[in-house]
Amino acid sequence: MAEISIRHISKSYYGKKVLNDVSLNVEKGDIYGVLGLSGAGKSTLVRCINGLETFEEGEIYFKDSLLCSPKQKISRDNQRHIQMIFQHFNLLQQRTVLGNVELALEIAKRGNKKTRKEKALQALNRVGLLDKADMYPSKLSGGQKQRVAIARALVLEPEVILSDESTSALDPETTTQILELLKELNKELGLTIIMISHQMNVIEQICNKVAIIDKSKIVEDGLMSDVFLNPQTDIARGLLFSNHVNTKLSKDRIIRMIFEGNADEPILADLIQQCQILVSVVYADSKVIDSKVYGQLAIKMPEQDIDRIKVEKYLNLKKIRFEEVTMDTIKRGE
Repeated sequence: MAEISIRHISKSYYGKKVLNDVSLNVEKGDIYGVLGLSGAGKSTLVRCINGLETFEEGEIYFKDSLLCSPKQKISRDNQRHIQMIFQHFNLLQQRTVLGNVELALEIAKRGNKKTRKEKALQALNRVGLLDKADMYPSKLSGGQKQRVAIARALVLEPEVILSDESTSALDPETTTQILELLKELNKELGLTIIMISHQMNVIEQICNKVAIIDKSKIVEDGLMSDVFLNPQTDIARGLLFSNHVNTKLSKDRIIRMIFEGNADEPILADLIQQCQILVSVVYADSKVIDSKVYGQLAIKMPEQDIDRIKVEKYLNLKKIRFEEVTMDTIKRGE
């Protein structure tokens, strides 16, 4: 049973569709990434899930119960189960860190003043900010502010966390720390997390599944490892391989090797030694996805047919997946 099931939703702004027949199933315990360029519709999608946006067609379900539709707004009780963290934290500057976390309980009308304080302190302790409880947001770093926002979401004991570009305003080191915290919460509390981002490095660090949205439609979705190893669309290849490939070898024959869990083996060095040929590397990348190392390596094929046959025989012998490609299938826009 899916934790969140999005079924054929469409939404328009001023006659222009920003979501077009979007369907997606997010299972309990998933860290599901929604990846796309700015303006693709990904933030609108997540705002529809938590009731901040309405839509004209389709339905969204939470645990097989209707969450919202064009005719039904999300209920306050269901809204408590689905909490959101934002890019710019959305903290009240006139309230202390503790007061910002307590605010979620006040709005939800849960508990008395004493119990709200106890729960807020527990949430702050969970995100490592108990010692900052009496400080004001202006005294905190960006990473600390985002931890406060996460604590504010946690205090309502949600089952689903929606993250809308929550690390985009942070430096790389702080981004990694926040992602590690979210992974811990996913594992220890069983939280389902939906990550909205335009940054491939964010999605690959934390997500086990991914959907790629382009021009208001989902064009690919599935296991992160499958999409990384075998992207099917130009937009997916562009997002996966952006800023990696700058070569102009668009007319050369290129072979792409795919490594599934064996990316740390010295395949290239062994190929050169065994086949007695020289090759040019045009692209190489590896990712750790679900604690396994996946990789891709693209090389310019030798000019002589006999050498190309040697390479293919070697790869078949080593049982390495490979395919002949052009630069256009590796990158976008050149």
